[in-house]
Amino acid sequence: QVQLVESGGGLVQTGGSLRLSCAASGRSFSSYAMGWFRQAPGKERGFVAAISWSGGATKYADSVKGRFTISRDNAKNTVYLQMNSLKPEDTAVYYCGAAAFVATSDRGYDYWGQGTQVTVSS
Repeated sequence: QVQLVESGGGLVQTGGSLRLSCAASGRSFSSYAMGWFRQAPGKERGFVAAISWSGGATKYADSVKGRFTISRDNAKNTVYLQMNSLKPEDTAVYYCGAAAFVATSDRGYDYWGQGTQVTVSS
């Protein structure tokens, strides 16, 4: 079992920045690929970014490339999502997940956190 807890969400103006954190406990964090997904009201949960267990490989949704950066610190059992140049369309609940391999579908993830709200005002 892996327990995931997201933090760092909040209200920010258009063009602002936030850094989300996802702290893991339980089984070996460093053996899992990690991902960030988001879900806006009335929409399905969608892929944002993912990172391999070593941090050597990353993937991003086209909508966030160049603005968001995923990283991880295996010594701290934490994965991060640095979000810059935020737009109102980035408003959503953000979830982190743990997977055996880097995946862009949420079906590839075995464990999820409870989510953290990000709201970008125009």
